[in-house]
Amino acid sequence: MNVERLVVGDLETNCYLLYIDDGRCIVVDAGGDEERIATAIERKGLSPIAIVLTHSHFDHILAAPAIRDRYRIPILIHESDAANLNDPQSNFSALFDEPISFKADKTLVEGDVVELGDESLTVLHTPGHSSGSICLLSEDILIAGDLIFKAGIGRTDLPDGNYKDLVSSIERILKLPDSTVVFPGHGPRTSIGSERASLEEIR
Repeated sequence: MNVERLVVGDLETNCYLLYIDDGRCIVVDAGGDEERIATAIERKGLSPIAIVLTHSHFDHILAAPAIRDRYRIPILIHESDAANLNDPQSNFSALFDEPISFKADKTLVEGDVVELGDESLTVLHTPGHSSGSICLLSEDILIAGDLIFKAGIGRTDLPDGNYKDLVSSIERILKLPDSTVVFPGHGPRTSIGSERASLEEIR
């Protein structure tokens, strides 16, 4: 599976294009800059089949409805975060004068599999940053949302955040092989092995 990272929106969110050799792709966290995302898709000749949101915070969702309409593809999110998409207060878009409200087309739960041709992404429910935060695992690739970053962890001081849950979720993914490449919601990619030492204090 190929991964292209696009940094979008005012909070520099990582939007990922996950694609296979025949051009089919999944858009993860369309957090803003619709035209930039579309330009990258079209430059590579990709055919989007779905948008997956790792959680419902505004900086990860702002361009999702526009990308859905443009390519006529569904939006997927964990069931525990789905209601927040409809509420600008709950997804925090109202706080940044960019109120957005829409519905997902499908909800996800732990263990669901998102197919991409012969490749697949397994949904890991990893609450803490929000109650419905997820990671997507495909062999040696982990799309982590705002669970962990390079030498850092997701914040839990927002409504619906929970530090204890975040630590449990991090401990879970740290059981993955050291070689697993981690693509976080903000900042550069890292690996499970690289993060073991930096996360030692929360374990």
